[in-house]
Parts: sequence; structure tokens; C-alpha cells
Amino acid sequence: MAEPTRDQAWDLVCEWIESDSLRKHLLGVEAAMRAYARRYGEDEERWAVTGLVHDLDYERFPDLDDPENGHPRSALRLFEELGWPEDVIDAVAGHATFLGVPRETRMAKALFAVDELSGFIAACALVRPTGIEGMKPKSVRKKLKQPSFAAGVNRDEVRQGAEELGVDFDQHVAFVIEAMGERSEALGLGPRREPTDG
Repeated sequence: MAEPTRDQAWDLVCEWIESDSLRKHLLGVEAAMRAYARRYGEDEERWAVTGLVHDLDYERFPDLDDPENGHPRSALRLFEELGWPEDVIDAVAGHATFLGVPRETRMAKALFAVDELSGFIAACALVRPTGIEGMKPKSVRKKLKQPSFAAGVNRDEVRQGAEELGVDFDQHVAFVIEAMGERSEALGLGPRREPTDG
């Protein structure tokens, strides 16, 4: 079994993904996964890798209904060919609910819990002048109630993820905000800078 490193995972991301926004999403999920790995005393590198590669094939194979190559099937095949650990492969498979792969490990539950939420938090930060800085769970909850805002985010999965991980929803939101906030510049979620004259 090959233990994937963060550098190898990032090389794959750079090879497979051109979209800046998708790369930033993966970095946001990685930040949240690292933070949860630290909280639970788990393998931070492995959790980070899992967060980084969970949507690896989404840009190339966005068709979820394609039974051969649709996301995340192509990535799962690649990870198997590379001899990556079963728990990484299972976690990536488990975040795609339509595959019906049970989320049995804490890592798989954490990935599912932070995936949709981190994307939603990023969307919230992008419409705030201060970005992610000072964001509170209350404002995220308020935005979740607006179906038209970040409409692609599955609200049911956001709530289900916290439940499966066994964490209080507001504490979970605050935890992910803090984890992403530590990487706000890399994620493009810092305060908006007003253009200056001269």
C-alpha cells in the first residue's frame, strides 16, 4: 500500500484541474479536514490528502450518471491503481451519496460533513466586504434558509454531515469557518481590497 503525500495529491490536482475556483474548494476542504484530524488525533496528512483529491475528476468527468467515468469513479480507479489506502478511497466514494458507499470511518464522515459546508461558507465569504473574517454561524444559517443563494449546495447534506459526524451544527460551522479562515488568503476569502488611486 502506498501512503500518499500532500505533495503527490497537489501534483494530481494541478494535473487534473485547471479551474481556480475548484482548486480553492479543494484547499478549503483540505483546511477543514486538517483541523478535524488535529481535533481527533488522527493522521493529518492522510486527512489532508483525502480533502484535496475528493473532487479530482469533477472537472474532466462532471457527469455523475456516467457509470464508467462519471465523478468520482475515474478518481477512485486512479487511487486504486496508485495503491492508495482503502480508507482514503472509501471516504472519497462515500462523499458521493449516489454511489451508496457507507461512511464508516471518522475520516469519511468528516469529509462528507465539510465538503458542501466549506463550499457554502466560501460563497458566504465572497459576498461580505470582510470576507471570512468575523463570520458567524448565525449568518451562515440565515443564508442556508435562502434557497436562491448558492443554490447548488445541498442543504440536506450540510445538516446530515454534522449529524453523522456527531457534532453540534453551530459548533461545526464555527469550526470550519475558523479552519478556512486560517487559509483565507490562499482561498481568496480575505477582506476585499478597495482599488486605490495612483
